[in-house]
Amino acid sequence: MVGAIVRVLLADDDEAFRDSLRSFIEGQPHLTVAATAEDGLAAIELADVLEPDAVVIDLHMPLLDGVTAIARLRRDHPNLCLIALTGDETPKIHAAVREAGADAVLLKQDFVETLMERLRAVRDQPDG
Repeated sequence: MVGAIVRVLLADDDEAFRDSLRSFIEGQPHLTVAATAEDGLAAIELADVLEPDAVVIDLHMPLLDGVTAIARLRRDHPNLCLIALTGDETPKIHAAVREAGADAVLLKQDFVETLMERLRAVRDQPDG
């Protein structure tokens, strides 16, 4: 995957935030947004069909929360980069999402630089 375009699925129920994040990611070289979802169930369904390289998912969403969605995505797509994005600073939920299989848990207010580092790392992984 070295040098390849990283296809990202964004899942967040806040449309304005999702659109801003999409614009930000689309403005980065080697990154593209494969699709967006407004709930956890749609994120799983889209990941199954589109097979993105990474999923950036909010933890508090309708139909299926991010922790449950991450657990299912990790089970069904073990090599997928899963990044949880939240405004919730509760250590207990961060521990739960890591246990569910997230590669990283980022606070929305601190995420931009760390998110870009993680997504670039997906691109730089050797094919395996």
